[in-house]
Amino acid sequence: MSNTYAPTGAGDRKDYDLAVIGAGSAGFSAAITAAELGVQVALIGEGTIGGTCVNVGCVPSKTLIRAAEALHHSRAASRFAGIAGDAKLNDWSELVAQKDALVGDLRQAKYIDVLPEYNNVAYLAGGARLIEGGVAINGTKIAANKVIITTGSSPSIPPIVGIENVPYLISTTALELKTLPRSMIIIGAGYIGCELAQMFARVGVQVTLLCRSRVLPGSEPEIGEALAGFLRAEGIDVRESIAYRSARKSDKGIALDVEDHGARATIEASTLLVTAGRHPNIKGLGLGEAGVETTANNGIKIDDRMRTSVPGIYAAGDVTGRDEFVYMAAYGARIAVENALNGDGRAYDASAMPAVIFTDPQVASVGLTEAEATTQGFNVKTSVLPLEHVPRALAARDTRGLIKLVADAASDRLLGAHIIAPEGADSIQTAAIAIKCGMTTTALAQTIFPYLTTVEGLKLAAQTFDKDVTKLSCCAG
Repeated sequence: MSNTYAPTGAGDRKDYDLAVIGAGSAGFSAAITAAELGVQVALIGEGTIGGTCVNVGCVPSKTLIRAAEALHHSRAASRFAGIAGDAKLNDWSELVAQKDALVGDLRQAKYIDVLPEYNNVAYLAGGARLIEGGVAINGTKIAANKVIITTGSSPSIPPIVGIENVPYLISTTALELKTLPRSMIIIGAGYIGCELAQMFARVGVQVTLLCRSRVLPGSEPEIGEALAGFLRAEGIDVRESIAYRSARKSDKGIALDVEDHGARATIEASTLLVTAGRHPNIKGLGLGEAGVETTANNGIKIDDRMRTSVPGIYAAGDVTGRDEFVYMAAYGARIAVENALNGDGRAYDASAMPAVIFTDPQVASVGLTEAEATTQGFNVKTSVLPLEHVPRALAARDTRGLIKLVADAASDRLLGAHIIAPEGADSIQTAAIAIKCGMTTTALAQTIFPYLTTVEGLKLAAQTFDKDVTKLSCCAG
């Protein structure tokens, strides 16, 4: 792709109504929203067009995770009487090539081919820096009345002694491996670490998953504990409450010296994968010179209108250091544009934001955790329903998981829903709508749900607040 992509010659302009810095999902959402409002837009991208999700994040990871699931579910078919399955991985490199082809196709169809449809959007390639009256791209000034920053985030590397002297993978390079390692240490048991640990284990890699606190530290404790158990059941060595001392090369590849519950230990593997969170991409933007404030985690500080501390400059997506999901980036970018161009009338609202982790079983959540609700001053009540009480799980002979609901005891209003279930991802949106609409748990328990579905578990979990669902007949209540 050429350095400057301007489908209508708009790239020859030197002044725009809006400059969008960052050409990932948030940047494209901003540019398209602005184009539909009829203004002249400069969309400025550095690196591969399309950003993280399509190129190195959601799309490539989920296609390989799904492939590993196919292997696992074939092998697990014996849970049904009279069925035996034994799928095997023939060629990892072919699977990676298929993944790369999908990434390329989607990048072309959803990003490159989209731009010519908007005559008032100019794609400009290069690094951008904030200056008075607009931005500088590779040193060339572009005037812009308003600016939106959507530069995303990158993997973080923890400050472990010696880590800079050993070869290690990040999530991006792990998904590019053409051959599989024999063994792998994964640092970090957040959503990325858990997803990749299970994926690599299922394709034959011996995996050790380490974390400073616990698996999925931001989730409900019951969810994290359950997932840790399921990962261990698949042969993954999950170690929690680990303190990292140093990393070094060894005869086996990598040696990591740690403290495991106070006892010193050395863990070795042929490969090291670091999944210790992500940090906002703010380097080179000139935020300090422009007066744009940042947060404690180096995200761009914004208010609920997506405004930064400098009038006329907005930010959205991972660069803000919050709600790091591609759909929230796109949502925030739309709000930023509408506010920048039409008077700051829209507020960002993440109170009913669903989140999904593509482990197996899947982890899905929306709203407040029990701890968050308590901190906010609610008189909290909860219900926890093991999946063994959900007919769908019994019929599928797969009862791994649970559903936890969090509610306000005073008003009965549903505050949060947290699911770990094989089809949890496809069930959470019902809870998101319930929270958005202010439903009570009583109303949720009285709602009609289709029988033998995972989402019916939400109804049963709501009934669990005041009933013993083991004493109900099918579809009772």
